[in-house]
Amino acid sequence: MPTIKQRFWIGDKPDKCQLTDKPIKDKFVDGATVYGPWAIMLPETHAEYGKGLGIGRGQLYEKQADGRWLKMEG
Repeated sequence: MPTIKQRFWIGDKPDKCQLTDKPIKDKFVDGATVYGPWAIMLPETHAEYGKGLGIGRGQLYEKQADGRWLKMEG
């Protein structure tokens, strides 16, 4: 059975949604917006203003117990 490679966020620690300024606690999306540029967003903000998940659209990350952000989708 093939091994699944885990991918972690390597950028600066995301602290707030770039569209709403609300704090990020346990999940965020790094994704394209309907406005054009990409942004760090809360999942609920992404649901309204994002372009989906996947290559060229966005990635969903979830905070792990060790503080790192694991890529869950996209």
